[in-house]
Amino acid sequence: MSFDIDVTIRRGSSHLTYTFETGKGLTALFGPSGAGKTSLLDAIAGLVRPASGRIAVSGTVLFDKDKRIDMRPEQRRCGYVFQDLRLFPHKSVRANLEFGWRLAAHHERWLSFETALDFLGIGHLLGRMPATLSGGEAQRVAIGRALLSGPRFLLLDEPLASVDAERRGEILRLIERVRDELALPILYVSHDRPEVERLADRIIPVEGVEA
Repeated sequence: MSFDIDVTIRRGSSHLTYTFETGKGLTALFGPSGAGKTSLLDAIAGLVRPASGRIAVSGTVLFDKDKRIDMRPEQRRCGYVFQDLRLFPHKSVRANLEFGWRLAAHHERWLSFETALDFLGIGHLLGRMPATLSGGEAQRVAIGRALLSGPRFLLLDEPLASVDAERRGEILRLIERVRDELALPILYVSHDRPEVERLADRIIPVEGVEA
């Protein structure tokens, strides 16, 4: 299996509980804004510590409260594309991509810099600054930075949120290529039903269950 999740996350005075297992491919977490989808991605990435439970990806245990396992974020080899992208505004596209590249140890790099540029079609953007990019271009760069970090799995949080309607189809096709050609386990967050029905091998409703 890819993702094996059974955790409770404390958020303010509420407790959000998630329990599911997935197979290969792209799994979508589908639900309204505020339901706690991003909180779960943050927990899987190691940015939030669950109150209890266990997280494993492709057989590797990332967190287990009872066994006192809690891998540091940099050990988890997670490629995380945030909803707000979080490109470094003071760095060029090349420098943003090189940041991801430097996160991976040499033996963990399974995608070359040149191959990533060709795959994503962003070679012509290297000298640009993030503020000059369109939403679609910035999304491609953010995905490229994640892929160059040598991830074992990807977390995509509302990846079309900053993309205009004209470019949505382009980014959807790119995500399909990532899903089909790179064969990484992907957890994908969205509140758009047609979007997840097109992309996902499995859809998991998230409603923010209070424990």
